[in-house]
Amino acid sequence: MIILNKVFYFCAAHRYGNPNLSEAENQAAFGEDLHIHGHNYTLTVSITGKVNPATGFIVDLGHVKDVVNKHVIQDIDHSQIETDIAWFKDKQPSTENMVVWIWEQISDHLKDGALQRIRLNETPTIYTDYFGPQ
Repeated sequence: MIILNKVFYFCAAHRYGNPNLSEAENQAAFGEDLHIHGHNYTLTVSITGKVNPATGFIVDLGHVKDVVNKHVIQDIDHSQIETDIAWFKDKQPSTENMVVWIWEQISDHLKDGALQRIRLNETPTIYTDYFGPQ
């Protein structure tokens, strides 16, 4: 199996908190992340499929770039995720939820190949992988 990876970068802010929890419960669950803070995210989109013998490629990278920029980056870059993106209205803006949102935004728009994985790095030491719905 061949997996092609394309990397993207964006900056976004978020804050955690659950209105159904008390202030003490929120503090225990989220600590300093109750305050608005931002990250410089690294998004890796991984695509698998058959190599086109005429081009030697699985997918046109220009197409992948257009899809991700149009359906993800333009909405999330320099946003406050939980307030600017409706999908997050009742969800925490965690990388665990963000990778699902990203998958949903791009999976139906890719022409060739199949989405294999979404990897989202929030920091150099924290990242989440998503391999799609089961």
